[in-house]
Amino acid sequence: MEGAEILKDGLTRINRSLHRSLADVSSEMLSKLPTPDTNSMAWLVWHLTRVHDSHLADLIGGPELWVSEKWHEKFNMDPDDSNTGTGHTTEQVAAIKVDSSDVLLGYADVVLARTIPYLEGLKSADLDAEINEPQWDPLPTVGTRLMSVILDNGQHAGQVAYLRGYFEGLGWQRV
Repeated sequence: MEGAEILKDGLTRINRSLHRSLADVSSEMLSKLPTPDTNSMAWLVWHLTRVHDSHLADLIGGPELWVSEKWHEKFNMDPDDSNTGTGHTTEQVAAIKVDSSDVLLGYADVVLARTIPYLEGLKSADLDAEINEPQWDPLPTVGTRLMSVILDNGQHAGQVAYLRGYFEGLGWQRV
């Protein structure tokens, strides 16, 4: 298996995990903060998808789907490409609300669908190409950037799965 195939497999598995974790989850459960200064399931999925979308757009040199396909409107948010959730306050986290998991999964699905052809077109040598970001030393490579997306998204997908189990253990209904 080549490196790009491994990356594709990892991102696809994360997407399947999100679909399992969000199946039949109520909007109330999606928006619930387990404690005042923690993240909701909705915020976690929104954030991991925003980061994925942002990093992929940088790699392919194209626009983020967040704005170009108007996903920001489905989340009732401004079309701000720089808003990926990093540094959000408790109020900003709590403001991420959706009527159902469909919008979260829809955004995650289109970002993954855009990523797969990109990965399928990569050669092993492409993964070693440096990204011109002089604030980093050493410069990141395409491979390290994609691995960063996988690690971050995998952690957040795990948090989503944990929260579902946690809330259901408190007696929340599945629907």
